[in-house]
Amino acid sequence: MKTIAPQRAPAPTIPTIETARRAFAGGDLATTERICAEVLARAPDEGAAWALLTETALQRGRPDAAIVCANRAVALMPKDPIALILRAKCLFVSGEARGAFEAAEAAAQIIGDAPEGQDALGAIFGLLGLHAKAKQLFLRAASARPDVPQYLFNLAATERMTGALKDAEAHCDLAIARDRHYGLAHYLRSDLRIQTAERNHIEEMEALVGEGRLTGPSEVLLRFALGKECEDLDRHDRAFEHVEAGCTLQHGLLARDSAAGIGEIDGIIRAHTRRWLDTAPAGYSGAAPVFVTGLPRTGTTLVERIIASHSAMHSVGETGVFAAEMHRAMTTNSAGSDLAGIGERYMDAAAALRVPPDARFVDKTLENYLYCGLIHAALPAARIILVQRHPMDACWAIYKAHFRGKFPFSYDQIELADYYLAFRRLSQHWREVLPPDVLLEINYEDIVKDQAAASRDIIRFIGLPWEDDVMRFHESPAPSATASAVQVRRPIYASSVGKWRPHAARLAPLRARLLREIPEAELA
Repeated sequence: MKTIAPQRAPAPTIPTIETARRAFAGGDLATTERICAEVLARAPDEGAAWALLTETALQRGRPDAAIVCANRAVALMPKDPIALILRAKCLFVSGEARGAFEAAEAAAQIIGDAPEGQDALGAIFGLLGLHAKAKQLFLRAASARPDVPQYLFNLAATERMTGALKDAEAHCDLAIARDRHYGLAHYLRSDLRIQTAERNHIEEMEALVGEGRLTGPSEVLLRFALGKECEDLDRHDRAFEHVEAGCTLQHGLLARDSAAGIGEIDGIIRAHTRRWLDTAPAGYSGAAPVFVTGLPRTGTTLVERIIASHSAMHSVGETGVFAAEMHRAMTTNSAGSDLAGIGERYMDAAAALRVPPDARFVDKTLENYLYCGLIHAALPAARIILVQRHPMDACWAIYKAHFRGKFPFSYDQIELADYYLAFRRLSQHWREVLPPDVLLEINYEDIVKDQAAASRDIIRFIGLPWEDDVMRFHESPAPSATASAVQVRRPIYASSVGKWRPHAARLAPLRARLLREIPEAELA
């Protein structure tokens, strides 16, 4: 009788860094983290695992954990440019612009010819506002690997910021030719010019959507791009249908509760009273920055460009630095007692964004409307400009835009209306508690109606002499990294006033909710 040898069970597959990278590329953060933990249990000095954990922590919104992992990766791989680039990204997200710049410069010294590294470093220099450096790196990456749509898209995005709009469109076309489902390129391309009946991409994008092969995030981007192009052509019904479909899809993909933002606003109103401001410790009075803030798509970029066109002013764009410094102080329970330290550290961080010595600058971080009281307490010489817009025009402009992870309230009419009302309450609060020489409210419609008068009011408020160049802000070659980067390269136009009216019936739920607190006359 023949003896049958027992079969051995196959050896278990040992997860590798390559397996973890594939999981990360597929968006599976949990599997990535599990595999990295297993790798590190066997080899604690595996720097690539620490680098991957940096990326998962960043995607989970955990900058403190990310910087710990990034520092470990750099310590283990000091000559690896990707580790330094990740460290730079962590520092930037945490508001440490100077450290981010130093890490990026160190990476630039050893970047070599690998397109992946050039593209990643270009993205960091773009975040830091160094768009010329970013563009050169993106050009090198795209030239070396013109088959990679991401490299072409990043190049196009930088060209959009610097005003090279025709080049940007050409590179979007190339990215889409490589991957016709690449939603980011479709979305960017739609915004680069006003579409016409003769030149548009509506049929192409609607065909893609109809095929049903797009990922959820890509379909969201195409829907918003279609909404924009259809509105350009006055195809209002189709525009709204695409926007609404995009909002519905995006709302379903959100992981955050938009109601939390309203609670934050109401908490600020309760805490930052006039009495709190009167009794707060002295702030840092050695500088007078200008903060331009307001809801997205309400004219903040226009106001920033007007100010930055003055020879005495410099723009640092949207930095997020003040909020980062405030949150850092909160972790040490010094936010209420070390206001001068917050102000001074903010100014030091701004200087790292290449502000010339002794120059005044304008910061256009939108979410600073939450911190107007703290800004005044920490920087008493600062000036704050709060931009307002007609409620329905503001809400329609927000609803039809895609913010890539920010402003989660913007994808549902009722949630949008509720947040707008909370912002309105906060604006009223700042109006009541801040001195009139600290806060200026200005309406977008007033700028459009009389550019010269509104511009003079703005320049007078920030304490500068008038310069005629302020009226030619659209000729400035300075980069713009905002959602309005294309629009601010045109002279002021009135076509955005009343844009909501063709959609009045479809926006009825939003309007009805606004009417709870806003008089009918203000919504007309």
